[in-house]
Amino acid sequence: MSKKKSSKKKPAPQKFYVGLDIGGSTVKSAVVDRRGRQVGRMYEVPSMVDQGYQKTFSQMAESFDLLLADNGIKKSQVGGIGMDVPAPSCDGVIWGQANLNKDWVGVNVRDAFAKSIGKKVFMTNDGSAAAYGEFALRRRKIRGMLFCAPGTGLAGGLILEDGEIYEGCNGLALEIGHVSSPFREDGKLPKCSCGKEGCVEANVSLVALRRQLAAKLKQPKYKNHALNKERLNIKAKAFKLRDLADAGDRLALEIFDHQGFVLGYALGDQAHELNPEVIVIGGGLSESSFRETFMKSIKRGFAKRALPSYQFSPLDPKQETITFEWAIGGDAGAALGVALKARDVYS
Repeated sequence: MSKKKSSKKKPAPQKFYVGLDIGGSTVKSAVVDRRGRQVGRMYEVPSMVDQGYQKTFSQMAESFDLLLADNGIKKSQVGGIGMDVPAPSCDGVIWGQANLNKDWVGVNVRDAFAKSIGKKVFMTNDGSAAAYGEFALRRRKIRGMLFCAPGTGLAGGLILEDGEIYEGCNGLALEIGHVSSPFREDGKLPKCSCGKEGCVEANVSLVALRRQLAAKLKQPKYKNHALNKERLNIKAKAFKLRDLADAGDRLALEIFDHQGFVLGYALGDQAHELNPEVIVIGGGLSESSFRETFMKSIKRGFAKRALPSYQFSPLDPKQETITFEWAIGGDAGAALGVALKARDVYS
């Protein structure tokens, strides 16, 4: 008499999804399970992007291997990889050099890396990756989310209501840093690192901080400021501004107040065009102790520029129509973003 076969199905093997965030100096990696929960900790290795994309591929593979080994995950259990690049890209192809070696430009690095690692790979730019991470980590329905992160430059990203990353037809959308800004210094529009005059990034970025700090230190009221007594170049002095602002330094807070106001003003124009439900502010300032002061500056600039209907509901004057939130993903935000997107695409 033959035995009946068990009708119970074997559980599907656990799948994991890896995110690789390629920055100008490091590759950050994170892994999530099928439910979107982060597994283990984030890994970080040097990116070496200035030495060519093949060198960075070896760094990405190292980070990938370390991540799997640390969490006891087999390569066969990886259902897909997400990667982001610090440059404009479209369908896997890098369109601009930014902080990369010139050999990245015009190359389908997504397909090249997928072939070298033996896995399916999703790719977007770093601003969109961080934006998607913030969208997914909130785990609630959001009718459009705009993300911006002041840092060395000014990154941006837009996530639509259905969770789609909006990149534009050539992956060039949401260059928030390069929209026009009317704010002048000494009667002139400041020059941006892109070569144009009057970009928002020329007013809101680490590069702008250096120029603004140099001008402040020449003012008579700051003649005896501690930074004027230090034998450091302006780059080194600018790196101290965040700590000074955390400590309540007047000069530092004045500079960040100006940058916050200009950013909020620019976001007013973005609200007119995009009408997102939420605007998320990321970057290093999201973890500073003076961040609420900075947010007040942003909202003041936004109130100056945005039309009333983009601020409060006509049905309830106390109900904000667009809300501001701080980023919650931290340093792992972009890596988690592309890991979660890979899960959504390949699961």
